[in-house]
Amino acid sequence: MAATALEKLATWRVRGTRASEQVVEQGIIVLEQGALKRMGDDAWAFLEQLALASLDIGRLDIADDCLEQLTEEFPGSPRVECLKGIRLEADDKPGEALNFYEAALREDDTNIALWKRQIAVLRGQGPQTIPRAVEELTRYLDTFYADVEAWIELADIYSELNLYALSLQALAHVLLLASQNPFYVLRFAETAYTAGDIPLALKTFLRVIDMDESGPSEGNATKRAWWGVKLTSSRLLSSSNASSDSQTLAPSAEHLKLLDELATERLAGSYSTTSADRQARGRDVVLAWLIGRKR
Repeated sequence: MAATALEKLATWRVRGTRASEQVVEQGIIVLEQGALKRMGDDAWAFLEQLALASLDIGRLDIADDCLEQLTEEFPGSPRVECLKGIRLEADDKPGEALNFYEAALREDDTNIALWKRQIAVLRGQGPQTIPRAVEELTRYLDTFYADVEAWIELADIYSELNLYALSLQALAHVLLLASQNPFYVLRFAETAYTAGDIPLALKTFLRVIDMDESGPSEGNATKRAWWGVKLTSSRLLSSSNASSDSQTLAPSAEHLKLLDELATERLAGSYSTTSADRQARGRDVVLAWLIGRKR
């Protein structure tokens, strides 16, 4: 029984699966059957995994037991210190958690996990601490520029504040670091559309389509990009004076009309189905909108 539980837990660790309830359930089996002593060095990875899962579901008693053993074995470990901070967060003590993170970072300002937890707590405190969260995140990125997830989080914060131009700047760094990810490019395009830079949005939506040759289908970036082409080309066709903060030139009216027609064709095709007795969900509504008819 314990062997099976250990195998499952090891698989979840390798895959990075955060199945907290299942981890705690299997972890209790390991602890009750005394298998921890036979695990060797794997015991510490198991205890860290179990501590995080226990904090997720509110089993603070189990988390405390794990933390006690980890602290005894690895005093001053950056990973254990991060767990201690998360434990304070679980007690709904954000002020204490922030003080803990600040003190720990004064000792070691290269601890990425602690720095990110500090930023997460600041962001979660609400509008009053958002400026400080932005400041800390900017300082973090000055040190760890290549952290794509951190740039995305900065873009998220700016978007929540309706600062779309700054969000686009953050996403531009994401594209420099991960230019081959079509979903990042798509996000840049959608943010440009929200910011009102329609020519830039159209250009970037077309870039997504060029990157993904699988065609529009459910769940991929291309379908959303074709919707973006449809919306942007329609906007540009109906507006004789489309401004662009990025100084991106809009295509000619002739090219815009062709893009609009092509987007309509591709989107209509994506809502078709191979089953003769079933239509793709919402197909009639979509087609009616695409060809400009009112239902």
